[in-house]
Amino acid sequence: MNATVSNTLISGLFKTRNTFVNLSSAELVEKALAKNEGALTDKGALVVTTGKYTGRSPEDKFFVKDETTQSKIDWSRNQAISESVFTRLYQKVVRYLNSREDRFVFQGFAGADPKHRLSIQVVNEYAWQNLFCRQLFICATPDELKSHNADFTVLAAPGFKADPAVDGTRSEAFIIISFTHRMVLIGGTEYGGEIKKSIFTVMNYLLPQEHVMSMHCSANQGKDGKVALFFGLSGTGKTTLSNVPDRDLIGDDEHGWSDQGVFNIEGGCYAKTIRLSKDKEPQIYNSIQFASVLENVIIHHDDRTPDYDNGSLTENTRAAYSLENVPNALIPSVGGHPNAIIFLTADAFGVLPPISLLTVEQAMYQFLSGYTSKLAGTERGVTDPEATFSTCFGAPFMPLPASTYAELLGARIKKHFASAYLVNTGWTGGPYGVGNRMKLAYTRMMIQAALEGKLSNAETVTDPIFGLHIPKKCPGVPDRVLMPWETWPDRDAYDKSARQLAKKFKNNFSHFPEASEVIRSAGPLAE
Repeated sequence: MNATVSNTLISGLFKTRNTFVNLSSAELVEKALAKNEGALTDKGALVVTTGKYTGRSPEDKFFVKDETTQSKIDWSRNQAISESVFTRLYQKVVRYLNSREDRFVFQGFAGADPKHRLSIQVVNEYAWQNLFCRQLFICATPDELKSHNADFTVLAAPGFKADPAVDGTRSEAFIIISFTHRMVLIGGTEYGGEIKKSIFTVMNYLLPQEHVMSMHCSANQGKDGKVALFFGLSGTGKTTLSNVPDRDLIGDDEHGWSDQGVFNIEGGCYAKTIRLSKDKEPQIYNSIQFASVLENVIIHHDDRTPDYDNGSLTENTRAAYSLENVPNALIPSVGGHPNAIIFLTADAFGVLPPISLLTVEQAMYQFLSGYTSKLAGTERGVTDPEATFSTCFGAPFMPLPASTYAELLGARIKKHFASAYLVNTGWTGGPYGVGNRMKLAYTRMMIQAALEGKLSNAETVTDPIFGLHIPKKCPGVPDRVLMPWETWPDRDAYDKSARQLAKKFKNNFSHFPEASEVIRSAGPLAE
């Protein structure tokens, strides 16, 4: 990954007055407070609001289609924009940033493995967003900063709003990635997640071309050195289930899997905080410390404590904090090859088993399908859970054809003999609105049993509709809970709902004509 023209493109910004480069967290907190960008909690976390954009806006994300990307990006799943639109917006964004009273620059890395890391720089209009970058990316050491040469640059100007009729965007907000110029332009939205996910998207384009599997997943490591991966979309439990006291956290959300093993792409965690409690999720709760960033969290004015139960601004309240705040974080955040791979899904139909063992082919099928439910607040306009399929459990961030990621994952599962499981953290006893959300305590017990190898040779029942292999027993979990049809009051109603979902699986898989018949036959048995 060689540095490109992105450095010269923004060189003018560094020559302007009041451009602050690599301020410390404390300095950025001071700047943010002085500029009235936020307020402090009792623990010193910075609380900010992000206006109308309280989640990602995927319809406003584009890739520049040019000679670099034309034959590489899957344009059936990603939106193209022209070089001329990018160039005009780039010029406007630079002028806008130069007109601001202050600018803030972060220089660091994405990728904890030095062999596969990306040097990045982010130019921010807001001090709090620059602090956000310090929490979520990997900070450079003083020695590394002496020779830091950015491979990719992000220009984040939330206050600059595009005019779709003039600028060629869909709305006032835009996230545009140019691989030729090695640059990301973000405007019109204050949501910090757009910065984080833009770099993740960049890595998902670059890493597979180095034969490294890039993954939207959490990862942790047991005291025995065994590594587990947790795939799933926002809200399915990746952060919660990977943050456990008896295992070392490799990372929260974004990883690479190279010939040497797993490495974190980030330097921090971006956890959902709605209904966060110290009793249920102490690792996350206690990691929100001084200079952490809380997005759209309401605080009590009398004692400045966060009200994590308050979703009046959004259900998608978030905390950005450094891995250094996590007592059991593995730093540097690299591990060996995974022994267990867990696909998390929040099934809104309430028909998938709470845990099932997967063959390699079933693992590939579930990975390509990426079934879950979009949960309230993770995207604009989503107020109730919606059944959806997100390829590779991260379709909005995967610019290459899905088969690229699937083939890499399948090859590594076979080579390293990893066990794979599908875990439903969604509904049981009925669909959303009728049944109940799966108890977190049960999910933890099932995952613990899987990671300890207690389910590897378990006696199983084959799901007659989905073909999944359901363990008949799991320590700490009632037998009845394991069989989803037994939790429904009406078996006929269950069968009807299950067949409806099975049909959705098959219809969705028609988007993968390149998939082999072996993988295709690993889907539902009936519809």
